[in-house]
Amino acid sequence: MTLVEHLEELRTRLFYALGAIALASIAGWFLYEPVLHLLREPFCNTVQSLPPQNRPPTGCRFITLGGVLDPVAVKLKVVVYLGLMLALPVVLYQFWAFVVPGLTRRERRLAVPFILSSSVLFGIGVAFAYVTLPKALDFLLGFAGANVVPILTADKYLTFLMLVALSFGLSFEFPIVLIFLSIAGVISSRQMREWRRGAVMGIAVFAAVITPSADPYTMLAMMIPMVLFYEAAIIVARVMKH
Repeated sequence: MTLVEHLEELRTRLFYALGAIALASIAGWFLYEPVLHLLREPFCNTVQSLPPQNRPPTGCRFITLGGVLDPVAVKLKVVVYLGLMLALPVVLYQFWAFVVPGLTRRERRLAVPFILSSSVLFGIGVAFAYVTLPKALDFLLGFAGANVVPILTADKYLTFLMLVALSFGLSFEFPIVLIFLSIAGVISSRQMREWRRGAVMGIAVFAAVITPSADPYTMLAMMIPMVLFYEAAIIVARVMKH
């Protein structure tokens, strides 16, 4: 394929991916209320655990300060994020379809395992972020002491939560990247074993940088699974004789 043909192929794949996200966002529109209730629950639990003088006067309800369009922006943000989550398998397939011309026949057969494992690991990462969120909120909201009352806007809280979920989802794709590189012959299991110490240090720096909260609970919650994923990738690459 020429450069122009590659660009046309990329445009087509992006069009399909964005179309899938748009269609999935329609489903996200109807899921908005139960999902918002689910996202609000960690904050409500944290507010209840705060000392009475630290609890916001609005309770666990959010406020909007950006004007009359702010509630619209909040709902659209949640709906689009849900659309991205629901359309993730289609987005991953479009990515695979774009790179497949440069792969061997053996590598092309990995399309289904790649899409399924990537989707599952991303979902596990998002669920892991949700489980660890209460600890992070306890640390962050009570960090400033008894004289500071946290009053969060809906936009700030939901943006923070989505960034945390997205960072965990992407970081949980780490073993897929390593295994794909080993299959492509870029790295080997022997090299990954030799790079273990540097990889652990790199993972620690990555977890500290990519987590939007920068609290120790979230950092460790991301770092420990990534180290385990690194070891798992070594084992899988060795079993596959790469």
